[in-house]
Amino acid sequence: MHHFHFRNHELHCEEVLIRDIVRQVGTPLYVYSEATLTRHFQAFDSGFADVPHLTCFAVKACSNIAVLNLFAGMGGGADIVSGGELFRALTAGIPANRIIYSGVGKTAAELREALRAGILMINIESPQELDRVQQVAAELGVVAPVAFRVNPDVDPKTHAYISTGLAKNKFGIPVTEAFADYLRARSMPNISIQGVSCHIGSQLTQIAPFLEALRKLKDFMARLASEGITLRYLDLGGGVGITYADEQPPHPHEYAKAIMAELGDTGCTLILEPGRVIVGNAAILVTEVQYTKVNTGGEKPKRFVVADAAMNDLTRPSLYGAYHEIVPVSATNAAPQMVDIVGPICETGDFMARDRMLPPVRQGDLLAIMSCGAYGFSMSSNYNSRPRAAEVLVRGDRFQVIRGRESYADLIRGEVIPEGVQP
Repeated sequence: MHHFHFRNHELHCEEVLIRDIVRQVGTPLYVYSEATLTRHFQAFDSGFADVPHLTCFAVKACSNIAVLNLFAGMGGGADIVSGGELFRALTAGIPANRIIYSGVGKTAAELREALRAGILMINIESPQELDRVQQVAAELGVVAPVAFRVNPDVDPKTHAYISTGLAKNKFGIPVTEAFADYLRARSMPNISIQGVSCHIGSQLTQIAPFLEALRKLKDFMARLASEGITLRYLDLGGGVGITYADEQPPHPHEYAKAIMAELGDTGCTLILEPGRVIVGNAAILVTEVQYTKVNTGGEKPKRFVVADAAMNDLTRPSLYGAYHEIVPVSATNAAPQMVDIVGPICETGDFMARDRMLPPVRQGDLLAIMSCGAYGFSMSSNYNSRPRAAEVLVRGDRFQVIRGRESYADLIRGEVIPEGVQP
């Protein structure tokens, strides 16, 4: 459920008219619903209320500090994958002891930042990373709390680009090899083994892959226990999908019930890393129609709607072939026609939708691209020297800009022309 709805044929976010926000802030524009963010976080987190757990939001999905601060206030933590995300999480008010650090390419500098901050746990993804963590921790004179991200070789049945739990994926250590790394870590003076981690992919719409991975983790944990290695944390990752079109993902409570039934009594605190399932349907991208055109000369005429949002604002359709519902901000009963909804970037791959049925629109009309909260703004760029969009958070009948629209000056910040070069 989300709080974007039509009233008197006009799209609203909670109690605010989308058109009113655009009048003040312009387009392209990301609009977030605080009520939706709150509802979704609580729906996910409450499913695990009967067991010790920590819900660490996946910062990569939506990294605005206003959103992170909202989750921090509800007891949430952060799943980070970079030093920049660590900075964001701490700035947003998430306590360091609720932050876990994943990712295959952590630099020595990033590890220093994490250890100095005192985060809960570093999820190690390779034998060489273990050596680096030991070295950095020794240099700092601290003991590093770690888990190993185990790759269980489970097919998540999702898009290949967001599958992370197969042996052919770059993430984690194969479950067949991780045991030796735990034994090696046990002998390292600046390493403290805290847990085991697993994340098999994103936008999963079935529970079975999660349960298959959990069964493999339980077997692995039993083997560790036979060697006297006991764990405090079991990190099951994230990956629960949302509805973009006709997908039927499990409800978070259904997912939680299945996980807890399979889990049994491990004696561990669960760590969950939801991202998309919380923020995906909590935001839209609003764009203004610049032109409509019809190209002839092919087998049949091709209709285009050219908007001011582009692949730099929302890359998922170009990158994954992802589907996002697109609706006029002012509803109409006019018969739809097939169009491509495209942006102004000089790439044929710059599109929000292809061969989509859309009611006729005119220059100046507003379109809402739905379900843009996850991997929308966080994946945006300045390609074609386009300033990134503004972000707005709606709370009831009010809204606030939580990230101002970038200016042309922002585009060249940090750039210089070498001395002695004549214009």
